[in-house]
Amino acid sequence: MKVVAIIPARWASSRFPGKPLTPIAGKPMIQWVYERTQRAKSVADVFVATDDDRIVKAVISFGGKAVMTPSDLPSGTDRVAYVARDLEVDAIINVQGDEPLIDPDAIDVLAHTLLAEKTIRMATLVRKITEAAEIDNPNTVRVVIDKNSDALYFSRAPIPYARDIDKKSWIDHYPYYDHIGIYAYGKEFLLQLTKLPISMLEQAEKLEQLRVLENGYRIKVGLVDVKPICVDVPDDVARVEKRLRELNIL
Repeated sequence: MKVVAIIPARWASSRFPGKPLTPIAGKPMIQWVYERTQRAKSVADVFVATDDDRIVKAVISFGGKAVMTPSDLPSGTDRVAYVARDLEVDAIINVQGDEPLIDPDAIDVLAHTLLAEKTIRMATLVRKITEAAEIDNPNTVRVVIDKNSDALYFSRAPIPYARDIDKKSWIDHYPYYDHIGIYAYGKEFLLQLTKLPISMLEQAEKLEQLRVLENGYRIKVGLVDVKPICVDVPDDVARVEKRLRELNIL
């Protein structure tokens, strides 16, 4: 099975324009994401999918591969699918372009989760929440998982809701999972997914993966223990550089 990784990267971010090229320890962020993704053993190739020529030039300058996509595509998933349709591959890993510390081992766990059974069309990752404060954070997307490691629901609300237990001790009674926003798809399913209409639950929670569940498809879940650092605003760059120093990468 041939697996490739595609990193969607757009210039026009309302909170952080030009984010993919922001310098992190002397390299543009997209280069960090690309090079760490390359280290995943399961990935045969890596591409950046972007709508901006500046990002294309930057990727080519460090020896990477980039593909221009239309600027009017509605989401990163659509950008990934646009590139994937012309590739001779079996599966695609959608790696977020704002995670410069993406763990190559986590990418491998995700690929193995997708390929474990022929019936699995889509997979993602979670980690177990270890701090009670994360349960109420709307930026933490919680996931409820069934006994077969399939996602039942994703929400910005704290789920499951432990009605008869003091909220401070919820984490001691039930496993709470934080969704890590990286996805793996079979190629044909990815192309099919982008043709589905935006769903009611997706609109309500602003979570694109709910379109999959609302249309009756499974999302298989793999478990890792790493907590990613996403670059959402300029102040996050210092957090990433601090972590790079802690890992002796700088």
